[in-house]
Amino acid sequence: MRIVIDGMGGDNAPLSTVKGAVDAIKEYGVDLVITGDKETLENEFSKYEFDRSRLEIVHTTEKIENEDKPVKAIRAKKDSSMVVALKIVKDGYADAIVSAGNTGALLAGGLFVVGRIKGIDRPCLCPAIPNIDRGMTIIADGGANADCKPKNLVEFAAMTDIYAKKVLGIENPRIGLANVGAEEGKGNDLAKKSFEELKTIDINFTGNIEARDVINNVADIIVCDGFTGNILLKSAEGVAISVMKIIKEALMSSTKAKIGALLIKDELKNIKSFMDYSEYGGAPLLGVNGGVIKAHGSSDAKAIKNAIRQAIKFAEGNVVEDIKSFITSYNEKQAGDEEK
Repeated sequence: MRIVIDGMGGDNAPLSTVKGAVDAIKEYGVDLVITGDKETLENEFSKYEFDRSRLEIVHTTEKIENEDKPVKAIRAKKDSSMVVALKIVKDGYADAIVSAGNTGALLAGGLFVVGRIKGIDRPCLCPAIPNIDRGMTIIADGGANADCKPKNLVEFAAMTDIYAKKVLGIENPRIGLANVGAEEGKGNDLAKKSFEELKTIDINFTGNIEARDVINNVADIIVCDGFTGNILLKSAEGVAISVMKIIKEALMSSTKAKIGALLIKDELKNIKSFMDYSEYGGAPLLGVNGGVIKAHGSSDAKAIKNAIRQAIKFAEGNVVEDIKSFITSYNEKQAGDEEK
């Protein structure tokens, strides 16, 4: 197994990507390829002691910036650290890519460079948010597809079900459909039709879920179109940041409050850790012909290391092969139903 890292992608690259790679080699014993300016990367890696035989540096001359237009960047910057890393996955030299770079560019590159799995209509991005029981809830789709058909949501559900079982170790993932009400028959045309189709596939579909219940651990996976999913994701992130800010201001408001803060210092650290994105690795792009893991743009070394661990489990779990098996049987069933 081999994982490739976009060495220049992310706000803290290459410091975070290099340190994360070193920590992953030490902890997981994985073989890594890292793309980027060779001299810069060599200088960073020289600061650490690790098994150098497990690392390969592939020199690139360009970098995709956050302000670059995604599709244009993928097509124009062919010697960028991201595009070269994607090609390494496409060519089968690595099993998965980890990148903290431009999200739109990575999604476009996953589709146009790595390529879509035959039969899959649209890939989906699956970020995770913390829930009230200190676990995680996956949003599928988290922003890759603004407009969807019921068929897309069925594919999202099935692909994420496979991912949750094989990578996250959830034995029988509970899958809910984001909607404006919990009762059957609620929602717009997409929600109503998707509800009926989700009942026909072999998943643990639990029904509709309202936005207020997303963090209440009523489901392991929330299925929705990417427009809705991105709003859910950004809303949850905004609330978490605001709540922490309010707590901090309250605890610093008086001498009495500051003394109380000292007494619950460890508990506050636990809450902060629980809300820390770096604990959850990255968001997989499911439906493409290889592992594509999108790490947060502000990823530190810990987040990169955890994203590499996620990529390892993705490859070990044969997620792509299982998705291929699902879509083949699903499309055959659909064709059979249309003939009747």
